[in-house]
Amino acid sequence: MWGEPEQLRKLFIGGLSFETTDESLRSHFEQWGTLTDCVVMRDPNTKRSRGFGFVTYSSVEEVDDSQRPGCHRVPGAVPVPGTVPIDSQRPGAHLTVKKIFVGGIKEDTEEHHLREYFGQYGKIEVIEIMTDRGSGKKRGFAFVTFDDHDSVDKIVIQKYHTVNGHNCEVRKALSKQEMARLKMYWDGLKITLEGLEMAWGAPKINWG
Repeated sequence: MWGEPEQLRKLFIGGLSFETTDESLRSHFEQWGTLTDCVVMRDPNTKRSRGFGFVTYSSVEEVDDSQRPGCHRVPGAVPVPGTVPIDSQRPGAHLTVKKIFVGGIKEDTEEHHLREYFGQYGKIEVIEIMTDRGSGKKRGFAFVTFDDHDSVDKIVIQKYHTVNGHNCEVRKALSKQEMARLKMYWDGLKITLEGLEMAWGAPKINWG
């Protein structure tokens, strides 16, 4: 169904060989349904495959069909140990946003470094490297806003990225409204689990 959220129809494909192309990846995963998108991620400078990619099916049912046990053997590639649905159980993973938080950037990292690296995932609208108001010194983190949430979904599959030779942590940047929605979601989940614990007579979990 075309009305189903894209996050539920998209898969992260890891373990690809450097010889895998968009065409061979598409040819393999089309066995289970119609693909609306298929891409092997490449280094922006060398154009060499980075060993992973993404495929998007036209329906969730097709995603389920592709998730049968065992390795996927993509032509011209090593066996793929598994595929991972984009919509995971991580906090905030189900929220659709266009901005990422980039933490752990170093003093020598400039805007062009962030643009060069993250630009491979999609069109960047704004880059904000946060600085101290008084000293003007960089605070070690930045925000990158894209023109489409699809770019963010692809980036956050990988928690750590190497920018300007430094390891950075990347996650979705949530607004105050989105944080409130997320809190309501987890509070509701907590109440549900606590109710089940009481019904089962299990020891109560300390949620902190």
